[in-house]
Amino acid sequence: MARSNKKPEYLKSVVGPALALLALLVIASYALLGPTGIIAWTDYRSALSERKIELAKLQKERDALRNRQLLLDRDNVDPDLAGELMRKELNVVAPDEVVVPLN
Repeated sequence: MARSNKKPEYLKSVVGPALALLALLVIASYALLGPTGIIAWTDYRSALSERKIELAKLQKERDALRNRQLLLDRDNVDPDLAGELMRKELNVVAPDEVVVPLN
């Protein structure tokens, strides 16, 4: 009987550290393999570099559109750009111009 009493005491003394070790293993595996873990950092770095390239492209496009907006300002329209847009959008030409087909 003495042996049977020691066995549950031994199990009780082992269960606490075993659960703590299990919890540490779960946390460590999540730190390595989780969505924000160490292994996922390489994916984030490549995605970041792709997004930086896309951001630079979009900023360049935004600057071009801002310049065009300034050229089309209602109070100070660039006459060359206004003439170009009229010819392109409305298919009109001035009376003194000659249309040369490229085909």
